[in-house]
Amino acid sequence: MRKYRIALLTAGGLLLMLGSFRLGTELDAGDLVVLGVWLVAAVAIHDGFIAPIAIGAGVALTRVPPRARRYLQGGLIVGALITVIAIPLIARRGTQPASKAILLRDYGANLALLLGLVVAVALVLYALRVVRHQRPGRALVKDEAD
Repeated sequence: MRKYRIALLTAGGLLLMLGSFRLGTELDAGDLVVLGVWLVAAVAIHDGFIAPIAIGAGVALTRVPPRARRYLQGGLIVGALITVIAIPLIARRGTQPASKAILLRDYGANLALLLGLVVAVALVLYALRVVRHQRPGRALVKDEAD
């Protein structure tokens, strides 16, 4: 196990050095400043906005029965990932010429459709689990009891 850790550490270090070298040689100073500001803003947004929301959601989910909680958590995680990808596309819609047709789509409606699909899949999976464990003669495992 130790040799795998050393190999991963070495590979990560080499990739870090390659990325740093390419940033230093291929970007001008102005772009590096913009990148630095973007990185600091990303950390500030994460620590000041996203993390508190995630912690609050986690605390709120403790009131949900354990059997349902895992499906709700999975749906929330997938929904958050889809939303994070869609927000920049929704915000930039219509900002570029028609030749770049990717930004002409209705990402708000597509996001709503995908989130509805995530909710439907989570509900179906939960319902299947409930039905599967309500068969006669099936003993409930500790975390499956409501």
